[in-house]
Order: sequence, then structure tokens, then C-alpha cells
Amino acid sequence: MDTQHKPEPEESREARLGIVKQVRVVLSPDAEEVFLSLNKEAANSKIESSILRAIQKKVELIKANIHYGVPVAKNLIPAEYKIKYGITNLFRVELPNYWRMLYTLTDGDTTIEIVAFVLDIMDHKKYNKKFGYK
Repeated sequence: MDTQHKPEPEESREARLGIVKQVRVVLSPDAEEVFLSLNKEAANSKIESSILRAIQKKVELIKANIHYGVPVAKNLIPAEYKIKYGITNLFRVELPNYWRMLYTLTDGDTTIEIVAFVLDIMDHKKYNKKFGYK
């Protein structure tokens, strides 16, 4: 039994005031294109179907915990995303068949909303190329 006193985590101002931030997950045009393609192919392919189901499940997990994904080090964020979307944070979520989903967190249009913006959904080969892995 641990007898050392551990300080309670500090509550955020919003939590103390009873404000619950809503989480909205939005797909970028690139991610939406891949999502629609997977949706189209899912009826005839078990692989695409499993990837699609995983995306839907992971979106729900992100809604429940915005920091669900693995954070990508700031110096590893592809310049393409920094330029195209102006992001300062990036999270990676692993999907079946070595696919990846990348998202960033931003404030929404209101002060009580967080947007998890899915930038890309890609296979492992494209992921390695985007991050400069061999």
C-alpha cells in the first residue's frame, strides 16, 4: 500500500465552473476523400471494412479523450501540415493493416468547443514517406 501523499490533480477553471467542452471531430478534405473511398470499398473488402470500423471507433475514443492519440514531436510535424493548416500539435492513431490517422486539436468557433481536426488517413507506405522514414 502506498502511504505517500500524492497531490490531487488541479482542476481546470472550466471544470470548477461546471463547463463541459464539447468535442467535434472534423475531417479535412484529404481525410474525407480517403474515408469516402474506404466507405465505397468496404462492402466488397474485409480490409477496407475493418479500417473503416476502426476509424469510427477511434473517432469516438477521441471524443471521449482528446489526447487519445500518440503525440508527434513538434520537430517531426511535416511542414506540409504546418503550412497548409497552421498546426502546432499533431497526434497519431494506429489503424488496422498499418494504416494511420493524424489529427490536431484546435479551439472551435465557441469557447466551449474543441475541434479534433483529422488531417489525413493513410496507409503505412504513405505515412513513412510523409515523415521521411525509410
